[in-house]
Amino acid sequence: MRLLCTNDDGILAQGLACLIEAAEPLGEITVVAPDREQSATSHSLTLHHPIRPIERGERRYQVDGTPTDCVMLAVEALMPERPDFVLSGINHGQNMGEDVLYSGTVAAPSMAISFAGGDLRADVSMLRDQIAPLRDLIRHVLSLPSFPEHTLLNINLPPLRGDDIMGVRLTRLGRRVYSDSLKPMQDPWGRQIYWIGGGSIAWSGEETSDFRAIQEGYISVTPLHLDLTHHAMLASAERWWQHP
Repeated sequence: MRLLCTNDDGILAQGLACLIEAAEPLGEITVVAPDREQSATSHSLTLHHPIRPIERGERRYQVDGTPTDCVMLAVEALMPERPDFVLSGINHGQNMGEDVLYSGTVAAPSMAISFAGGDLRADVSMLRDQIAPLRDLIRHVLSLPSFPEHTLLNINLPPLRGDDIMGVRLTRLGRRVYSDSLKPMQDPWGRQIYWIGGGSIAWSGEETSDFRAIQEGYISVTPLHLDLTHHAMLASAERWWQHP
């Protein structure tokens, strides 16, 4: 089994080290990851300058680009054969609800894995305690007789010790609403600038949603596909679109 590991927090991130430790007993690991944090880059590609892989060990590369750059480079240049699965993470923070639309973690993988804790520097021992249950989950997915095409699994780990995890739930995306996330300030020359981030977050969703699973101590596994078409609207098109 050939497994490609990447992330959007950078090759030195603690979460990536935990993912590699979880996955190493399950197959041959190749790591191709950004040289710095690339959060919220989604499916962006580096088009206006070349990208350079730097070898950091056997089947270990850092790249001056985005997570999608890393996967493309790994598949088309660095790996002698295509990987069977791409594992992305473990992200420093949850990726639930609308996060998946711009997440660098979710942009890359067959499985995107995030830790729904706060400050990972404080929670790193808690995350390491989840390596064994995460390995069991990845092993289970790899053992499935078939994996749907054009599908990825968005996995969120609750901020709990491994023994306190209630189990695994298959979930759907919840809804996440940001408020006051734009911070006005001034640069050293008195010019107006804005910082995006922070603010307050409100969640909503059904009992089967991802954030409810995390609240209740479960690992959330949300199957996602790349077809964003609103099929119900297509089916009812004759009621609102008049052909000339």
